[in-house]
Amino acid sequence: MATTKLPQDSHNFSLLQKLQWITKPLEVLETQAQIYGDIFTFPFFGDSNIPQIIISNPEGIQKIFTADLKQLDSGNEAGIKLPLLGQHSLLALSGEQHRRQRKLLMPPFHGERMRAYGELIQKITEQVTSKWEIDQTFSVRSSMQAISFEVIIKAVFGLEEGSRCEQLKEVLMEWVNPKRPLLQTIILMFPILQMDLGSWSPWGRFLLLRQQMDQLIYAEIRERRSKLDPSRTDILSLMMAASDDNGEQMTDVELRDELMTLLIAGHETTATSLAWAFYWIHHQPQIRAKLLQELDSLGDYTDLSTILKLPYLNAVCKETLRLYPVTMFALPRVVKSRLQIGDYQFEPGTILSACIYLTHQREDLYPEPKQFKPERFLEHQFSPYEYLPFGGGNRRCLGYAFAEFEMKLVLANILCHWQLVLADNKPVKPVRKGLLIAPKDGVRMVVKGKRPENQRVFQTASSTKWRKFR
Repeated sequence: MATTKLPQDSHNFSLLQKLQWITKPLEVLETQAQIYGDIFTFPFFGDSNIPQIIISNPEGIQKIFTADLKQLDSGNEAGIKLPLLGQHSLLALSGEQHRRQRKLLMPPFHGERMRAYGELIQKITEQVTSKWEIDQTFSVRSSMQAISFEVIIKAVFGLEEGSRCEQLKEVLMEWVNPKRPLLQTIILMFPILQMDLGSWSPWGRFLLLRQQMDQLIYAEIRERRSKLDPSRTDILSLMMAASDDNGEQMTDVELRDELMTLLIAGHETTATSLAWAFYWIHHQPQIRAKLLQELDSLGDYTDLSTILKLPYLNAVCKETLRLYPVTMFALPRVVKSRLQIGDYQFEPGTILSACIYLTHQREDLYPEPKQFKPERFLEHQFSPYEYLPFGGGNRRCLGYAFAEFEMKLVLANILCHWQLVLADNKPVKPVRKGLLIAPKDGVRMVVKGKRPENQRVFQTASSTKWRKFR
């Protein structure tokens, strides 16, 4: 590998820098980019013998996303370790196994299938927000977690209220909201600390939670197999019915790992993005005014597809995902045969990571990148190598359309029904929450009341249409 201009390798990262990466990851990335440019080496924590190259220029990212799988692939070989999700997770697979599994998972995320979940998302949003009280101060991220969690439980798992559903909620909520999140992050990043010293120890508790989740999920899968119901439309049922080119269906283990992948990848990410969106919409009142004007201009009866295509609502969601993408990197790829990117030639075994955050912060692509400006997405169409909140290539997040779908419906529903204000005018800063980047303190807001009825737009309980109050 040509290294004449590439900076330090992972062995030269000091303990202080590693601690800074855990506590202030965005600042570390920006500092490295300022010093070394848009291609630089970076520690690959967990296996210091593997060099990792961070790339944040569109030309390099295009090469990564379009390279032949024989030259560049992801999965376990690229250093992806998933102690919670399992080795059959789509994220951990590579080659033909990945192609097969991705094809099996595609049908539930087809556009027409997803529209069936619109009414469910609306209903859950109304159930969660109905508990809000006037003048109540609350964490937006917590409320969005409650919404996205219920959507996952009902749309993905298809669980009805009952003991198993409640048990699964309890176990999963402990996982996604650990009492010591920083400690959990450190343990996940440094495998040497993953020691089972009993249920009182952090890793022992992690393993116990995983065991409890497995028992509940496998019990649900067994029950579904014994009572097959072709009329069910939840994603688990559709996954169970899918078969590959050889007529083979997913095993119980494959179903379990993919369910966990969808839950972990789809719950926290959507909730965090919604929290950021509500912050920016209310931090800049003119944005809220424009959104409400767009929503209130809808006719008395409006199809959901019209809501999803609203240009300013779409621009707000895109800018939210640009400014603070919940994940900093696309899935890493491992070089399998010599690969040329720009002036550098990378040897087999090198890990390449497209940096979503740094790409979205490029001033040549996004002037004033620290500013929240939805209009930039009305004025310009960015390539998938310039705007990549869900990664790209054959590793683009399978549920990206579902995530955008849920964001738009939840935002539209709440903005049309509720008057909210930020609890204070202090800027909200991004902080690490596990492997994600989230708003500190979850965005504190105050419920001021319902919007006047003659201004509201809402979805009827028995229809996939929206109706305006008169």
